[in-house]
Amino acid sequence: MADQARSKPNERHDEEKQDGKTVNLDRILVEEIGEIGPYQLRTLGLSVVVVIFAAWAASEYVFTTARISTRCLIQECETRDSAEFRPSWVLDAIPASGSSFDNCRRFDGVNGTAGRSDVCPADWFNRENIVDCEEFVYENTDTVVYDYGLACDEWRRTLIGSVRTFGTLTALPITGYVSDRWGRRTALSINAFNTAWMGAVRYFAGTYIGFLISEVAEATFGSAGFSCCYILLMELVGPKYRVVAGATMNTFFSVGQITMGFIAWGVPNWQNLTLTLYIPQFITIFYFWIMSESVRWYMSKGRFEEAEKVLKDVARVNKKPLSDKSLLLLRENVMEEERRKANEEAEKASEPWLIVLVFRHKAILTRVLVSPVWWITTMFVYYGMSINSVNLSGNRYLNYVAVSAVEIPGYWTAVLLMGRIGRKPVLAGAFWICAACQVGYIFMPDGLYGASLTLYLIGKYSIAMVMTSVYVYTAELYPTKYRHSLFAFSSMMGRIGSTVAPLTPAFGAIVWDKLPFALFGGFALLSGLLVLVTPETLGSKLPDTMEEASMIGNKAKKAAA
Repeated sequence: MADQARSKPNERHDEEKQDGKTVNLDRILVEEIGEIGPYQLRTLGLSVVVVIFAAWAASEYVFTTARISTRCLIQECETRDSAEFRPSWVLDAIPASGSSFDNCRRFDGVNGTAGRSDVCPADWFNRENIVDCEEFVYENTDTVVYDYGLACDEWRRTLIGSVRTFGTLTALPITGYVSDRWGRRTALSINAFNTAWMGAVRYFAGTYIGFLISEVAEATFGSAGFSCCYILLMELVGPKYRVVAGATMNTFFSVGQITMGFIAWGVPNWQNLTLTLYIPQFITIFYFWIMSESVRWYMSKGRFEEAEKVLKDVARVNKKPLSDKSLLLLRENVMEEERRKANEEAEKASEPWLIVLVFRHKAILTRVLVSPVWWITTMFVYYGMSINSVNLSGNRYLNYVAVSAVEIPGYWTAVLLMGRIGRKPVLAGAFWICAACQVGYIFMPDGLYGASLTLYLIGKYSIAMVMTSVYVYTAELYPTKYRHSLFAFSSMMGRIGSTVAPLTPAFGAIVWDKLPFALFGGFALLSGLLVLVTPETLGSKLPDTMEEASMIGNKAKKAAA
């Protein structure tokens, strides 16, 4: 009897092997507890709240540090206390600029005209000599530009966004360590809570340096909430619905940006806006108790009982049966997988470095060189267009809302087309449409607000398509064994684009107002061309080795020949 009892697990394992399938988490999701159901939808609902909060935190600086229209204080004619922003005599003292007046310069005063008056005649000023402002009059006091005296100091103003974006780069390894050591749920809770309290504390920042530190600290220790939610959701959703679930997460990030635009419109003062955006985020304190931990993380740590408890909860909520046989075989498969990984690590120690392997395979080397350019362009154009939208003519809040909203159809268009016409046509086509829109926007005559905004929105729609496509396509180009490292390299290089993007308004103000859009168009055109040197991956099996990855596309060419 004892021998028979001992033989049962082996019989089940042999039976499973004969079945030709391995019991892994994906198979349990597909065949037993459900790929999508009430449990996954509940997790999705909790996740999108964090995603919306993450969108608020990631882009609030667009409004809290936005430009304020300024002009020089004309000491000959007014005092700081009595100054109005658009007096009747303004063009007698300040050069015209487009339909308004110069924000940073004035006509030099004629000697002997000191004094103040209700009038400010033109003959008090030397119109041949234009000088920089000594003091400023602000149209409003809504942003940090007023509090920290950043009028006409575009570099210091836009540096805030760049420093914050750099903080998101440092957040990745910190959150990765916490996630691997203490779990995905713990990492999510820490990030969400840090975002809430560090963002709210920024209300009290009394200096430019203090504001800068609070932005980078919040980004460093709180900006990875989106990625934590993404991982938790992807591990609970079946393979068939993962692309849709990912697009849904991106959609709600855009919803967060849209709602933030309306909130900023209703609460324009930066300090009040800060509290409005961050105080509600303290509800995420409870996420540690209401979100389930990652099943894969439990299993990777050998905590099988806790992993099984989560799977049983999923089955119970989804009203699906879950057999003990499947749980036992899943445990055995995980243990076998761990042994296999240990053997691979031992073999890896004797293998050449990854960079050496890349140089040995010309096709892989080409992809490693061009895919970072796609990512830099994608991040640069995506964030750059969002940031510059508040400087377009018209209502800055509605412009931002429209530019954020148009991303949503862009994400779903990419999802629909990638599986039908291929990855390369979608990626290259979207890059080129975006580039064409930038060129059209540059040469659009002044006064055609509707036409210029339409081109701008089509450009943002196209780069949103790229944002979805580039994730999928890059991952499919590399072999399983090195996919994470090579994908992470491209993604990390993309941070260069998102870090430089906040500086583009300064480029436009100092060099040429259309320079940001010329840069967006040039990079998009180049990236579209570089897509042509890599193979189509639609219908190809994900490669496991460098050799298999190098052969992607070759079979199709041979078949066509």
